[in-house]
Amino acid sequence: MLFKKSRTIQLDKDNIPKHIGIIMDGNGRWAKKRGLPRSAGHRMGAETLKKIVVYCNKIGVKCVTAYAFSTENWNRPQKEVDALMDLLYMYLQQVEEQFAGTNVILRVIGDRSRLSDKINKAIDYAEDYTKNNTGLILNVALNYGGRAEITEAAKLAANALSKGEISEADITEEYLSSLMYTKNVPELDLIIRPSGELRLSNFLLWQSAYAELWFADINWPDFSEKDMEKAIVDYQARNRRFGKV
Repeated sequence: MLFKKSRTIQLDKDNIPKHIGIIMDGNGRWAKKRGLPRSAGHRMGAETLKKIVVYCNKIGVKCVTAYAFSTENWNRPQKEVDALMDLLYMYLQQVEEQFAGTNVILRVIGDRSRLSDKINKAIDYAEDYTKNNTGLILNVALNYGGRAEITEAAKLAANALSKGEISEADITEEYLSSLMYTKNVPELDLIIRPSGELRLSNFLLWQSAYAELWFADINWPDFSEKDMEKAIVDYQARNRRFGKV
């Protein structure tokens, strides 16, 4: 049951989305409005993600998948790409400080083959450092694209079929889901996109089949715990039928 008391919205603790996807959009626009370089917006966006993940962990969300760098983002100016990679490396290097007291498990999903050896080693260390935590799973989608993910799953299925490891009848939705980067986390319940844009931008295309979508005209660095609360309250008010009446 949802109710208001003293203008404070109370969440239904029995209907918290288990898995939330976040398209962290609007970092550059946030910086431009303030006369700052785009890199400053990305730094603030990273701080916002940490704040939101801590909040989600506190209220019982099991997984957050954050869209950090898409397969298409390589087409941005090299200076911005380099700044994003430097920022990523810095946060990975500071994993003990960044994740201290959070109990959050960090995983990086996406195609890591294009990332530098330095970043890949830092990812390995950060994932290993947090692997025994028992709280929320934070999937950072890096060099990630929904179409690329589905294509890779199809290749894995075709390879298994050609080797006789599976039959054609074994290629079900459940089987393909087991080949996705998100195979070990709950089904996606909610996708949040700030910044005023109204599209998925190649994010979690397979997983979003029955996910609820929530858009807001807020640049990601300004996104707050209250905004997350509003998104979840809206989610809780919807009737999720999954194709049923």
